[in-house]
Amino acid sequence: MRSFVVESRVDAPPEMVWRHATRPADLNREFAPFLRMTFPAALTDLSASARIGEPVCRSWILLFGLIPIEYDDLTFAEIEPGRRFLERSTMLTQRRWEHERTLEAEGAGTLVRDRIEFESRTPLLEPIQGLLFRAVFAWRHYRLRRLFRD
Repeated sequence: MRSFVVESRVDAPPEMVWRHATRPADLNREFAPFLRMTFPAALTDLSASARIGEPVCRSWILLFGLIPIEYDDLTFAEIEPGRRFLERSTMLTQRRWEHERTLEAEGAGTLVRDRIEFESRTPLLEPIQGLLFRAVFAWRHYRLRRLFRD
């Protein structure tokens, strides 16, 4: 198992950041332009659609929005609306994927914390995957700060 944490302060209240984090279109704005996740067209709010412990959907992760490179059987283990979610999923390359996002009010803004734990299906690739996942989440947080600043 490998893990890491990424934190950022954004200039928006937690309610606004929560809406952003649970809407597929907004979520994809964090990944743009490098990655995009697919979702069923009718799925507009991930947390409202979730049944704890049951997959919400299989979301394909597309490089540059076109090339399938991974999938995520998106499954929530816990949801505290407006404050926190814990995703526990399996992926094409990951035996175990855990993503927890927490939101904490901080002045007029929000502290966004993403904690990631993963176990690769190919342990020899774990160090490389860890670098890649850290880069993806660093990019997501950069985008979050920019999106809420603009």
